[in-house]
Amino acid sequence: MKLCVIQQPPVYLDLAKTMERAQELIASAARKGAEMVIFPEAWFPGYPTFVWRLAPGAGMGKTDELYARLQANAIDRLKGGLDPLREAAAENGVVLVLGYNELDGGMSGSTLFNSCAVIDADGSIVNNHRKLMPTNPERMVWGFGDASGLRVVETAVGRIGTLICWENYMPLARFALYAQDIDILCAPTWDSGETWLATMQHIAREGGCWVVGCATSLETSDIPEDVPYYDELFPNKNEWINPGDAVVYRPFGGRLAGPMHQEKGLLLADIDPSEARASRRKFDASGHYSRPDVFNLTVNRNPAHPATFVD
Repeated sequence: MKLCVIQQPPVYLDLAKTMERAQELIASAARKGAEMVIFPEAWFPGYPTFVWRLAPGAGMGKTDELYARLQANAIDRLKGGLDPLREAAAENGVVLVLGYNELDGGMSGSTLFNSCAVIDADGSIVNNHRKLMPTNPERMVWGFGDASGLRVVETAVGRIGTLICWENYMPLARFALYAQDIDILCAPTWDSGETWLATMQHIAREGGCWVVGCATSLETSDIPEDVPYYDELFPNKNEWINPGDAVVYRPFGGRLAGPMHQEKGLLLADIDPSEARASRRKFDASGHYSRPDVFNLTVNRNPAHPATFVD
């Protein structure tokens, strides 16, 4: 099976144009033989890097304005916001894994979540996972997710689970996926560099699964100049804001493809999902190498709703 990691920037904070770009990229990947296409964390319509660049307190008003722009360009899944991508998946016969800013249209109508959807090759949404714990200043933008999407799901290309960025540092979240017969762990992220790549390598060995890491490859020149506070946020016009570092690791370790560093394009890799299960003969974290008499994990996957209405 050929997979494709997207290492191209979105049209920053412009959902309509980002959707158009995504559809073109999906079609291009499919023409190259890809059966699975992975987009980075919050790619639709861009990771809110401004939360790391504005001083707490002093930048509150500016954060409000930027948040409003992000909110207006977020995806309301419950109102069909993912439909263009579902159609692209079905038209091209590919499985999609995509990171996006999700608007909670089912309850508050205002809160955003850092979400990752898995869309099967027939266009059906088979999972939606909301990041459990936004990292540091990300909590100024995203709410906390629940475990209802902490699932490994069957797709046309194998069993896929997702953890977003630093969720991959959460041992219990990883174990929850290992315990669901995982073939491919996708890690959409904003992180990069040797420390992050070492984590991807470790998970491939610990989980006995294929691991795909992908961040948005982004330069200052990719940011539209009409983004509020553009010059303050991005004073270095030659800056690589994120180098990307898309990578694919084999089950039980060993790099297969990447990392693509300070490049833009498509990272293609041929994998055999069945190798994951076979690799766990040596070490199976949730199987023969577990000690359920000593350690036991309980995961509450009930959706967490702040209000229940009884009519």
